Amino acid sequence: MVKQVTISNLSDLRKVVAAAGACFEEVGVCDARGAKADAKSILGLMSLDFTRPVQVVCENRRALETVCQALAQ
Repeated sequence: MVKQVTISNLSDLRKVVAAAGACFEEVGVCDARGAKADAKSILGLMSLDFTRPVQVVCENRRALETVCQALAQ
């Protein structure tokens, strides 16, 4: 499952890492250039391009929604 989100600052990035870290499933993030990173790794995420929306990818819909909802808070 894939959901497109906008990450605009470091606070948003930390929310994604914290929410993904609480999930047992693998959660990934892909940027517009096609680069991929583990959503549980802040260093991996910092290598992505956030000037455009990114895609959050997970096999479990509940885990995907958990990560995306963390951005809304």
